[in-house]
Amino acid sequence: MASNPDTITATEPVLKLTPPDPVPSVTAEKAAGLVPVDEGTKSKLEERADYAVQQLLERDANSPEFGKVVDAITNMGAKEIRDAAGQSNRFLDRPVRAMDQETGVGKDLAQLRRVVEDLDPGKKGNLTAPQKLFGIIPFGGKMRNYFDSYKSSQTHIASILKSLASGKDELLMDNASIDTERANLWSAMGKLEQMIQLSRMLDQKLEDKANDLDATDPAKAKAIREGALFYARQRTQDLLTQMAVTVQGYLALDLVKKNNVELIKGVDRASTTTVSALRTAVTVAQAMTNQKLVLEQITQLNTTTAGIIDSTGKMLRSNTARIHEQAASSAIPLETLQRAFQNIYETMDAIDTFKLKALDSMKSTVNTLSNEVEKSRGYIARAEGAAQNRLGSSPETFKLESL
Repeated sequence: MASNPDTITATEPVLKLTPPDPVPSVTAEKAAGLVPVDEGTKSKLEERADYAVQQLLERDANSPEFGKVVDAITNMGAKEIRDAAGQSNRFLDRPVRAMDQETGVGKDLAQLRRVVEDLDPGKKGNLTAPQKLFGIIPFGGKMRNYFDSYKSSQTHIASILKSLASGKDELLMDNASIDTERANLWSAMGKLEQMIQLSRMLDQKLEDKANDLDATDPAKAKAIREGALFYARQRTQDLLTQMAVTVQGYLALDLVKKNNVELIKGVDRASTTTVSALRTAVTVAQAMTNQKLVLEQITQLNTTTAGIIDSTGKMLRSNTARIHEQAASSAIPLETLQRAFQNIYETMDAIDTFKLKALDSMKSTVNTLSNEVEKSRGYIARAEGAAQNRLGSSPETFKLESL
C-alpha cells in the first residue's frame, strides 16, 4: 500500500507474504522408499512373492494355470494405483482458484489495494490549497472533496472486507480438507510402497529362478522371463511412476496449504493493518490540516496583535510627548493670568475710590436724616399722647349726648 513515509511507514509493520518454494521434481527412483514399511509387513510381502514364484514353478508353462499366475502378477497393485491417482488429482486445482486475481480472495485483495491507493492522502498533493475554477474563481476545497471521497468509499471497503472474510473462511475449510486428503494420500503411498517392494521381490526372485532353470529347463526359464518377469518388472515401473506422481501430489497439497496460509495472513493484514494504516493516514492528514489552519489563524492573530501593539506604541509616544509638552507649559496662558490680575487690581482700586467718595455722601445723608428725625420727634409725641388719651378715657366721656 502506498503511504506517506513520514506518517505510516515508520509505525506500521510491512505487509510481506512469503510464497513457499515450488514443488520439487520427484523421480520414480527417488519415490521408492519414501514411505517406511515395517519389518512384519516386509516378511508377509516376501512370503507372497515366494508363493507366486512357487506357483509358477509348479505349473506347466503352457497351461492356463500358469497364465492365471502371470495375469495376477500383471494386475498386481492395479487397485492401489487407481486409488492413489484419484486421491492425488482431487485438490490440485485449488492453488489456481486461490491465487487467481479475477475471482475470490485474489480479486478482493486487488480491489482493496486499488481503493487504498486511490485514498492515499500522500498522493493528493497539498490538501489545504484552495481550488479555483479556471484558476481564478475559488471553488470548493481539496480537503472537503478528499473526505467526501473517503466517506463514499467506506461502503465499498466494508463490502470488500466482508468478501475477504468469506474467502478466508473458504481457505480455512480448504486447509482442513487438504489435511484430510494428505492423510489419505499418505495411506495410499503406504500401500503403493508395499506393492513396489512386492514387485521388486518378485522381480529378483523370478530372475534368480530363471537363471537357475537355464541349465535344467530352458523352456520354463524362457516362459518365466517372457511372461512373469517381464510383467513383474513392467508393473514395478508402473508402481514407481504412480508413486512419484502421488508424492508430487502430496507435496503439491502441502504447497496449496502453505499458499492458503499466506493468503489468510494477507486477508488478516489487509483487514487490520492496511485499513488501519489508511485510517491513520487520513487522521494524520486531517490533524495536520487542522494544525495548519490553527497555525495560520495564530499567525494572523499574532500579526493583528503586533499591529495593535505597534499602533498603541505610536499613540503612546505621541501622547507622551504632548503630555510632557503640556506639563512643561502653563495650564493657563500667562497673558490671560496677567489680564486677570490686572482686572482684580483695577476692581480693588475702584472699590477703594468708591469708598472714599461714599464717605462724604454717607456723612451728608446721616446729618440730613438726623435733622429730619429731630423734627419729627414733636409730631411723634403729639401723636403718641393722642393715642394714649383715646385708650385711657371711659366710653361715656367721649359721647356727644353728654356735652
